[in-house]
Order: sequence, then C-alpha cells, then structure tokens
Amino acid sequence: MISSDEHLKYHDPDGPAVIVDPYSSGALYAPAFTAAGVPVVAVLSSPRPPEVYAPTYRPQDFPEIIVVTDDPGPAVARLRELRPRCILPGCESGVELADVLAPLVVPEQANVPHLAAARRHKGEMAAAVRAAGLPVIAQLCTADPDEVDRWLRADGLTGRDLVVKPPKSAGTDSVVRVPGDGWRAAFTGLLGRPNRLGILNDRVLVQEHVTGTEYVVDTFSHDGTHTVADVCRYRKVDNGGHMAVYESMDWLPPDAPETGEVVAYARGVLDAVGMRFGAAHVEIMRVPDGCRLIEVAARPHGGGHPRFCRVATGDSQVDRAVRHLTGGTVPSSYPLRRHVRVVFLISRVTGIVTNAEVLAGVHDIPGLFHASVNIRNGDRLGLTRDLFGSLDLGFVVLAHEDPAVVEAGYRRVRQLEGGLRIRPVVPDDDRRPEVAHR
Repeated sequence: MISSDEHLKYHDPDGPAVIVDPYSSGALYAPAFTAAGVPVVAVLSSPRPPEVYAPTYRPQDFPEIIVVTDDPGPAVARLRELRPRCILPGCESGVELADVLAPLVVPEQANVPHLAAARRHKGEMAAAVRAAGLPVIAQLCTADPDEVDRWLRADGLTGRDLVVKPPKSAGTDSVVRVPGDGWRAAFTGLLGRPNRLGILNDRVLVQEHVTGTEYVVDTFSHDGTHTVADVCRYRKVDNGGHMAVYESMDWLPPDAPETGEVVAYARGVLDAVGMRFGAAHVEIMRVPDGCRLIEVAARPHGGGHPRFCRVATGDSQVDRAVRHLTGGTVPSSYPLRRHVRVVFLISRVTGIVTNAEVLAGVHDIPGLFHASVNIRNGDRLGLTRDLFGSLDLGFVVLAHEDPAVVEAGYRRVRQLEGGLRIRPVVPDDDRRPEVAHR
C-alpha cells in the first residue's frame, strides 16, 4: 500500500509540472510551462492515447514520459523523486489517475480524495451536487432496467422524453434523447458496451429531458478559491434524431444578465465535488426556475478552447495555472476584449462529398481568426452526432470587436456549408460520423 506520510518532502515549488494524459487542450500545458521556464513531465494512463485524442499527443514536448500500468506504485515512487510542483490532468481520460497520484505526491494541491468519483462519474457528481443542496436534473444511474421502470413510475416521468447516456463518457458521446416509451432499447444498447474512451458502460444514466439555454463556466481553482476564466453560451441542435450536436459557442461578457447566476451555481458545484486545485469545466442548463447541472469535468475545456479564450479575454485556464504556479496573481473574473464565436460544421446527411472546395470561402470571411476544415472531395460523411464528430469535420472561429461582424461571419459559414454537394449513399454503419481520408 502506498503511504502519503511525510508528503511535504515530495513537493517542490520549483519542481516540474506533471501533466496526466496531455491530450486535447491538455497539450497546451507543455508549451506554456516551458515558455515560463518550468520543466514538464508526462504521465500516461495507458501506453497509447485513446483514439479520439491521438492526433493531439506531442511526446516530443516531454523529456520524461511515465506510463502507469495497473499498479500506480512505481509511478508514485518516480514522481516523489522528481518532487513536482503540481499534478494536473490534461483531458478527461487523465482525471481519475491524477486524482490518485496528487494526494500521494502533492496533497496540498490535490482535490478532496473521497469525492474523486464525483469529479468523473456523472451519476456520482449529480448525487454530490444534490447532497450539497443545489438543484439537479431528475436522474438515475443503474445497470437494472427494472429499477429505471420503477423510478419513472415513482417520479411521474412515465411517457416523458428522457436522456440516456454513459456515466463516464466525454464529448457528448452516445448522449441520446428518447421518447418515454423508447428508453429501454437505448438503455440496453449502451449497457456493457465501451464508450469512445474505451471505458465499459457498466451502468447507464437516465435523465429527465429538460430544455433551456446551456452555458459553460471555465475555472481555475487554487486553495479552494474558484476563479472564472470565461463563461460561454452553447447552442446545440438535434440532427437526424441525435441531440447534443454542437452548433455554435459564444463568449459572454462578465456582466451579462445571466452570468452572475450561472457562475454562482458553478462555484457551488465545484465545492460540492471537492474541487480545490486545477482547471474545471462546468456545463449548466439554465431553465425557467434556475440552473441545473449537466456535468462537471476536472480538467481544461477541450478542443483547444484555451487558445481561443486568449483571443476573447487575453487569458485562459492554462495560462492561469502557469501563472499561479510561477508566483503570479490570478484574477477572480475576466474581461471580454473581443466577441468570439466558434461555429461547428455539421453533417446532416450520409454521403460522399463532391465539391469540398466551396468551403475554402471561409478564409475570406471578415473577422476570421481560425479555420479548421477537414472535409475533402471523396470523403464519406455520416451524420454528426457528438462533439467528437463535430471536431472531425472542423470548425471556424470568428473574432471581432463588433458583434455584427461576428454574426455576419456566422451566416456566411452556414451559407458555404449549405452549398456542399453530398451524393447520398446507403449507410452501412451509421453509428458515428466518419471521414474517409483520415
């Protein structure tokens, strides 16, 4: 058994920064720390990154890479030798391992150990938030469909629309909305299957379907103080029966009418799940009678979000972590310097692309900051169903001091997307979007 006795000797405020699974936005930690003169070490929760994160892995950024097998003991021993200043998860697949390692190596900068499950498992996090007295969406996490049936009857939800999803997925993977009488097929379809991170769905989360406006609050916490790096508003759409397809995302000013309410709720959520140190990503649905938790993740906002946050606010969760760990000051809130919108490309049919060159027009849009378009002639597209599928296709980032310029750019992106010609094909496997050339 690994002991945490005499832990203070393992921490050095001048030691390296350790990033667990430095994928997705977590890949931005290494260059930021390196630029600040801080060495970095990677810890991997598996010998190879999950397939969805593999394109973002940059092993060349790390002079030392530690791979953890079933036994974390050797990794703990090596990390104690290195005497790091912090252990931070880079993305969702690294959250659980970081929560194992940090209390044993840098406990003064670790999150509350006994609430670790509430920072990763959607059922456990909702239970912790409810126990803290905050309202949550009515839900049940179980492996027993008969228990779901009893719960629906007891809560008066029989026949109502429901949301069914894996408890430990990411990127809206396998999140589906079903009519009340269709939940059982969706439930059994998920139970016992691996999600896109390779984790077996040993239970399934069933929720009441609620409607409202969705927000995300991105934070950096130190000593239990939760600073706000940005607040964004999501727009999601249904796509061929699939809910939770990202359409766009806008950064909000800190004095927007709804910002104070969602920030207060997010800080309560972070306290409830034992978040004390590091970046977090809190997704919230604002309904007529208040806020409801969608989920919280104890890692930076994914998809390269910190790069775009710098354009909007001049700062990011990654920059705040580096600044705090190098003796700098972290503000409690943020300014909005530019209006920024991310526009996610969406495939609404299954077929073969024949005129991808039409999308080259995005590069002529006023206010364009970044374009990542991954569609080529001959690609076979499937319906976009989740965030991973959106990122496979690509997205456009618009930024300008004038919101009218951003709005006009958004309309132009959708006009160009609507000009794509896609030759229909009979879908032989429509479980997830695919791009043939990748």
